[in-house]
Formats: sequence, C-alpha cells, structure tokens
Amino acid sequence: MTHVNFTEKGIAVTNSEILSIAMAQSAVDLNCSLEDFNRTENIVVKSVAKEGARKYLTLPFFCCLVSYGSNIVASVNPELVDLVESYINKYPIEHCFEPPNLYVLNEGLKKRGLGVCFTAEYFLPDMSLLKSLPCAYEIRILSPIEFKDLYLPEWSNALCDKRRELDMLAAAAFDGNKIIGMAGCSADCDTMWQIGIDVLPEYRRSGIASALTSRLAIEVIGEGKVPFYCAAWPNIRSVRNAIKSGFRPAWVEMTVKSLEFISYFNSNKE
Repeated sequence: MTHVNFTEKGIAVTNSEILSIAMAQSAVDLNCSLEDFNRTENIVVKSVAKEGARKYLTLPFFCCLVSYGSNIVASVNPELVDLVESYINKYPIEHCFEPPNLYVLNEGLKKRGLGVCFTAEYFLPDMSLLKSLPCAYEIRILSPIEFKDLYLPEWSNALCDKRRELDMLAAAAFDGNKIIGMAGCSADCDTMWQIGIDVLPEYRRSGIASALTSRLAIEVIGEGKVPFYCAAWPNIRSVRNAIKSGFRPAWVEMTVKSLEFISYFNSNKE
C-alpha cells in the first residue's frame, strides 16, 4: 500500500477542500448557496435548471432532498413547497430519508401524480485514508480510446453507454489478457468525477474492487478533480467497497419523480 503526496505533485487537497467542492456542486444542483448545507434549520428553495449542474440530473426537480448531516435542503417545484416544508420540519433529519416517515411524504405526493423514486448515499475520499491498495492482478489505466469497445453489460456500472462522452478514465484488472474488473469515472460536472465499479462474479471478494476504486480515485485527484462514489443503502457490497477504498459518507439524496416514470422504470429494470 502506498500513499500519494498530492502536495508534492502540486495538487493541494484536504478533506475540507473536497467537502467544500462537493457542497458547491450541490448548491448549483439545488439552486441554493453552499452555506445552506451548514445551517441548523432546514431550507426550502425553488428548483431551476442551472448551467453547471450534474449532467445526469433532470432539472428542474419536482423535489430533491439533500443532507450533509446538519440539516435538509429541499429543492422543489413551487406547488410542493407547503407539503415538503411541513414534512422535513416534522421529523428528524435521518428519518426523513427512510420509512416509515417517508410514507407520509409519499402519500402527499401521490395525490399530485408523483412519488419517491431514488434514495442514495454519496461518498467522498478521506485523504488521510486514501491509498493505492494491492491487487493480485495487473492493473492498467485506460483512456477513452482504449475502452471504446468495452461498453458491454458486464461493465455497465464502470462505463455509461448513454453518456460515453463523459467517461474520462478507467482502471482495469487483467488476468492474462482477460479483463476481470473495471472501475470507470465520468465527468458528471466540471469539478467532480463519479466512480463506478464492476468485477466479474468469479473474481469477487478478492480485493479487486477496492484496488481498482482506490487507484482510479488517485488518478482522478491527479487530474485536479474530486472523485465521488454513490451507493444505495441496501447495497452492502458497494458500501463496503467504498469504505475499504478510502471513501467516507458525505451526503444523502432523495429524488421525486412522476408516477409514470416510476412505473416505466420498474417495468424496464432488469
């Protein structure tokens, strides 16, 4: 295991700087200020489509709740202000993102043809813990030209076929000439690149995922960007990989979609 001194490379990165960059991006996404995430009172703002927002977001939101731990910032359609404000001020922060309290919000949304759709936890690297972890297999860093023919089902978390132009780098593990695992990063916004990971089933539980994730995170920081990682709470395997790779929980999100979208998503989800 080796630590990388980014200061020596001319890249001054601290946990505080990384968190501020993430909050600044969330502020763009939600149409609020960075300082809003550090307040003790909850904040409700109008959602608008803003330049610089994460490219995979569909804006404006019907409703998106975000918490970095101190409070909840809700970015909403004006017609939902009363419903959402009442909800987030009724329950503790952490319970607003999970059942059974979440059912209260969902019942109110259903009357408007909407529903709770996505909930996720987001992770940022802890610079005191991030290091290049060992791997029993060769790891190679791939450029877009080198992975252009690898948009295959087995690498669907690492590479995004619908947004190929955003995929910047990949770290691939090889068993001989066979790729057995891959971590990829997409330039979802100007300052932050998101990491996704896939490992072939027969090679899992051998440290490949964390070796690839940590290696790619270091490469991303070397490019002057902040790597971030997203996982659903029940995805224990993914959360464990984030922690082992030197990432720590930073913020949570909950997004509302139309009931039509939710039905379509459920009927087409493999």
